[in-house]
Amino acid sequence: MTQPSSTEALIARLAAEPLPSTRFSPARMIATMAGTALLGLALQMALSGPRPDLAASLAAPVTLAKPLLPLMVLMLAWPMAVRLARPGARIGLWPLAVPAALALALAIWALVATPVDRLAHDWLGHSADTCVPAVLALSAAPLFAGVRLMRRGASTHPVLAGALIGLAAGAGAATGYALSCTEDSPLFYVFWYGAAIVLASVAGAVAGHKLLRW
Repeated sequence: MTQPSSTEALIARLAAEPLPSTRFSPARMIATMAGTALLGLALQMALSGPRPDLAASLAAPVTLAKPLLPLMVLMLAWPMAVRLARPGARIGLWPLAVPAALALALAIWALVATPVDRLAHDWLGHSADTCVPAVLALSAAPLFAGVRLMRRGASTHPVLAGALIGLAAGAGAATGYALSCTEDSPLFYVFWYGAAIVLASVAGAVAGHKLLRW
């Protein structure tokens, strides 16, 4: 019978023990990322304010999906990232396919329903050049805080952990940004919000590779 390696034995031993509260606290990570995200949202509201017709606009399902889809990603990715702080932890990523599939279906519907002469207009809107930088800027603080706190854990999947932190941070930022954004076509927000969230996740993966290895 093959004996487990010393590294595997160490991982198994660490996984069986609770993470010391002085090193890593899931509650602290959640609270810190939420706090930094709320600060970013407050800054966004101070600079841009909510869209004037926010309440009325959210009565339309297509517009309501604009904050709800990234919020769904946030609620799924966040606990996945926290769970990966434990050595040897395994997670299933398939739940993330649900909001991705919904977003894709919504974009395809908009592509079919939009007149050809309006496709470029609805895709680019009037803020395509500022949307992605704004979402990335709002995601920077919670991403930094999440990676810093994750370093107190002992993740054996540092790149994935970092990517999920970035995914959660980007999705949270997109949710907040959606409250100010007046671009309501799925062609716009599925593509540009999606691009920003993916870039935040890539940044998190790079940070995880460099900072979360042990």
